[in-house]
Amino acid sequence: MKKGMRKGLTSYGDERFSLFLRKAFIKAMGYSDDALERPIIGITDTFSAYNACHRNVPELIAAIKRGVMLAGGLPVEFPTISLHESFAHPTSMFLRNLMAMDAEEMIRAQPMDAVVLIGGCDKTVPALLMGAASANVPAILLVTGPMLTGSHRGERLGACTDCRRLWGMHRAGEISEQEIEQAGAKLAPTAGTCGIMGTASTMALMAEALGMMLSGGSTVPAVHADRLRHAEASGTRAVALAAENLTPEKIMTPAAFTNALRVLLAIGGSTNGLIHITAIAGRLGIDVDLQEFDRLARETPMIVDLKPSGRYYMEDLHKAGGSIAVMRSLSSLLDHSCLTVSGRSLGDNLQAMESDWKQDVVRPLDKPLYPQGGIAVLHGNLAPASAIIKQSAASPALSQHEGRVVVFESLEDLAQRIDRDDLDVRAEDVLVLRNAGPKGAPGMPESGYIPIPRKLARQGVKDMVRISDARMSGTAFGTIVLHVCPEAAVGGPLALVRSGDRIRLDVDKRTLELLVSEEELQRRRAAWKPPAAHTGSDRGYLKLFIDHVQQADKGCDFDFLRQEQSSGRAPV
Repeated sequence: MKKGMRKGLTSYGDERFSLFLRKAFIKAMGYSDDALERPIIGITDTFSAYNACHRNVPELIAAIKRGVMLAGGLPVEFPTISLHESFAHPTSMFLRNLMAMDAEEMIRAQPMDAVVLIGGCDKTVPALLMGAASANVPAILLVTGPMLTGSHRGERLGACTDCRRLWGMHRAGEISEQEIEQAGAKLAPTAGTCGIMGTASTMALMAEALGMMLSGGSTVPAVHADRLRHAEASGTRAVALAAENLTPEKIMTPAAFTNALRVLLAIGGSTNGLIHITAIAGRLGIDVDLQEFDRLARETPMIVDLKPSGRYYMEDLHKAGGSIAVMRSLSSLLDHSCLTVSGRSLGDNLQAMESDWKQDVVRPLDKPLYPQGGIAVLHGNLAPASAIIKQSAASPALSQHEGRVVVFESLEDLAQRIDRDDLDVRAEDVLVLRNAGPKGAPGMPESGYIPIPRKLARQGVKDMVRISDARMSGTAFGTIVLHVCPEAAVGGPLALVRSGDRIRLDVDKRTLELLVSEEELQRRRAAWKPPAAHTGSDRGYLKLFIDHVQQADKGCDFDFLRQEQSSGRAPV
């Protein structure tokens, strides 16, 4: 097997000339012949001036390079797409697959014996793992780490659950324009990802449970010195990965995905985590079975007390022992034999780490924060394929609820009508947003967190049952049904709902039912017409996306990027 500079030579019809030319140009970077004979370790440079979550990437790259060189390798950083949730139009989910394709093709196209993946903000970790899985070059993941909390008028704040809470108070008239601006300057006080159990934190913890990150790395704050030491260790380990040819497919097995899914449930993780892990698994031909996932949810309690489902922040979880404390508490439910990027099993890694200490952020299994996993999978005539709800962040009083429907046809319709004083809506109603799924939006935005209509918010209403084919940020909370499949834009039953209908939600029974006769639904289906094509969908990446994106239950990856040959199912 060709390695180093001889790997993946450019096609000129003469391999020796290709190598000669490659060396001639790379020497313009100042490398010596000795350096060019070393194992080459690629490093994904995901820094962007638009991406505060990745502000510390230059420091991390310097530490990784130090680790690589200490181990006798040659570090070579290269740029990839960088995505930040607040700086990606129409949504970062629309661009996740593009980033994954970028990572895959650059890993494959450029000579590297192993690669260090630097992720952080929500979609970057899954995109990099998707690309690495498909390229199947030895890879190790490093995350930028969570930010520290801020303070406003003596109150501890963390992005971005408190962003949403304070904005809701502002909409209800409880916080002035001046104060919301003051608070906004305190919500993200340092570099790093959201400091609660949002999607970034969820994906970091899942990636470590999956075996793709060195132990303990998922929770170290972005600004801590330990974050740089972890980066150095990752660089050192990448050189060994190259020598061992320890590829992602040897680590990310069905059993490893099962461990990651267990952790998702136990931490009260973001609903986005389920979509992303499904997409990563699909790149390896592994199908995530949502029925079996729900079985896991019934037997895996939620044990981590973090916002938005609990009280604490990521820096508190790190002080409590981080991922190691979580997985040790879950120990009896995990497969300890799974291989990790350390070259050792998950069980060996857990045993080697510092012993536990007294804390109250991570609960024991017999004293959980919530008796089941954070996410439940729903079915019914409104969601024949599936829908999900973050039950740990929902209002118990609304977990069994029947109400009159108020429909919003699109994001534009929602924006135009949600705050109107003449909106016909009551506190017990069910809000439905459609045409906000993968194809319908496009890009399945995090708009499932439908705001409480302003006139109800002013009356003190804090939660309502809300249903959509959209996603929700991991930082959000409420009784919110998401990922309704099939989505409305492709003719799913959500497209047939009308204002004034009634919907029944029963989380315990895992059902979501539109209380309309099948005969009436058939009449509506016959009259249904698909929404108009998106402007610009006749060309470019938007056309590629619309033509090939799959539904949420398949991970929203492109159909042609999933591995065709099945290699198993998860959970196992």
